[in-house]
Amino acid sequence: MTDSITFLRLRPAEEINELWAATRRREGTTTVEVVGLTEQDSSSALAGGLAPVAIDDSEAQPMAWVVEPGAVAELVRAGVPGWRITVVDAGSRAAVLDAAARSRAAFLRTRRSRVAQAAALANLPGMGLRVSVFVDSPEEAVRAVRLGARDLLLRGWDTEGLGQLRDELSEYRLVERGALPPEVTIDAARTELPADLFTAYLAQIDGSGTIRPRYPWAPGMDRDAPIPARRLSAQWSDRNWQQRNAATALSALDGDIGGILRQSLDGVRPDRGQVERLFRARGEEVDAIAGVADVLRQRANGDVVTYVINRNINYTNQCTFKCGFCAFSKGPRSLNLRGEPYLMSIPQVVERAVDAWNRGATEVCLQGGIHPEFTGDFYVTVVEAIKQHVPEIHIHGFTPLEVWQGAETLGLSVRSYLERLRDAGLGTLPGTAAEILDDSVRLHLCADKIRTAQWAEVMITAHELGLRSTGTIMFGHIDSPASWANHFEVLRNIQERTGGITEIVPLPFVHMGAPIYLRGHARPGPTWDEVVLMHSVARIAFDGLIHNIQASWVKLGLMAGGRLLQAGCNDLGGTLMDETISRSAGAAHGTSLEAVDMEELIRSIGRVPARRNTVYEVLETAPSAANTAGS
Repeated sequence: MTDSITFLRLRPAEEINELWAATRRREGTTTVEVVGLTEQDSSSALAGGLAPVAIDDSEAQPMAWVVEPGAVAELVRAGVPGWRITVVDAGSRAAVLDAAARSRAAFLRTRRSRVAQAAALANLPGMGLRVSVFVDSPEEAVRAVRLGARDLLLRGWDTEGLGQLRDELSEYRLVERGALPPEVTIDAARTELPADLFTAYLAQIDGSGTIRPRYPWAPGMDRDAPIPARRLSAQWSDRNWQQRNAATALSALDGDIGGILRQSLDGVRPDRGQVERLFRARGEEVDAIAGVADVLRQRANGDVVTYVINRNINYTNQCTFKCGFCAFSKGPRSLNLRGEPYLMSIPQVVERAVDAWNRGATEVCLQGGIHPEFTGDFYVTVVEAIKQHVPEIHIHGFTPLEVWQGAETLGLSVRSYLERLRDAGLGTLPGTAAEILDDSVRLHLCADKIRTAQWAEVMITAHELGLRSTGTIMFGHIDSPASWANHFEVLRNIQERTGGITEIVPLPFVHMGAPIYLRGHARPGPTWDEVVLMHSVARIAFDGLIHNIQASWVKLGLMAGGRLLQAGCNDLGGTLMDETISRSAGAAHGTSLEAVDMEELIRSIGRVPARRNTVYEVLETAPSAANTAGS
């Protein structure tokens, strides 16, 4: 892998107030360093969006410490982990080496005149720390890197200066970090950092632990995604990046990324470790991954882009489960949240299904909370009632959690209960209730829900009984490239065994109304580049196994969904008619969409719209853009 260079945008200060901190944050700074950090300094920094770092002693607990060798022993005795420590290169070589080795510090801060000597110390076996140095221009940065610096400290740099730095160091992977090194895991940060510092840390980082781009967009917001006109990656915001075309030559990429993509084009799917590496891509790598995904999309689907006319029926918003991401579920004591608790009657559900059929829908999707009074009979009865009145409509409903809970309430095996649902008329299962199929994440995200193995048990059994399903992943909260790769590996294992998954549907976390975010325990959704990667890597990881990758216009908006059609996606999902779950979490995008709007978007990028049913049988192919123009 190409050698990485990290950089930190920081400001030293003697004291801090909130206005100063907020101003520095708008300028791009992420971290402030204070000698003798006080509680007032710390609270002002956090209120302004900055991470407080202490130089030497401090009254308040900082995000990290910058200390001379003689002060390191006290931090070690206090149990401070090395990833919160920067050792200053001061005093004898022996003292510096002893302090860095015993603390396992992340960084060794030195002067520009001493970079080579510091690098020789940092490169000793068993050390594993980065040499860190202040630089004031791209020329100084390049000189320091040539001498062995691997972490650059930047004061007051603007966007264009960062772009120049990136281009001057193009043979390296330039990564912006915060007060903590990127390799810190969210579990370690959750365990070690006080609550206010943990919240501040999450607000600044992406899934890889590096600093998020500064644009205000997030999934669900009523604003366009920050997508450059000539590329898909929005990693940088300087003019050169925004205006130039994405590089397409795989030979110009980092060796491992280029190799993974070349083998993908040759029909060899990446293994789990390679999938994680793709998820850790940045900048030009993201554009290249999207380009390869689009080639694989063309091979599998041609120029056809599909959609389905359907209706979501959210039959109740009351739920016994306490998922941290869910802003839709509302118990009887939570009237302070959006809307009042409700439970539709079965005739009301049927009425909506009949109306959907009369309006051209071929599918109703049944989604709701797990009401405390529900048993498995409720789900069977709903299916039977819909089929009695609209026998030809496809019923897509009931997550593995609902199936598991329904079977348990009736004292039935999962297989027996799924047989009842199938025989009543259930057509397919949604892949939701999966969130992230990594139990170390589920423990904090949805602790009372079924675990990965139980989810897989339901899906495999359903597929064996002839019921097909979608595969979903909800990302951008407390997850990481490692957990995304684990999730994909679970889905691939199931698909290789059963072949029952019809599509992959990435669902970006909409954070605005989510309880876990409001408590300060989650990131504010995925970055745009993470959205691109999730869809593109899905196309690459499931090539030859699952042919359909869907873009969620409900989470992202129609414009962003359309751009993802150039990143491996071949489907825009459903018209929905009554979607309310994303809206409850704060999404500003519509609860329904007309087929003509989808077709117009599809034609605008030169593709052919096609209306499908739930299992991807094409029902009608709309005229192409060329035919429409000539008619």
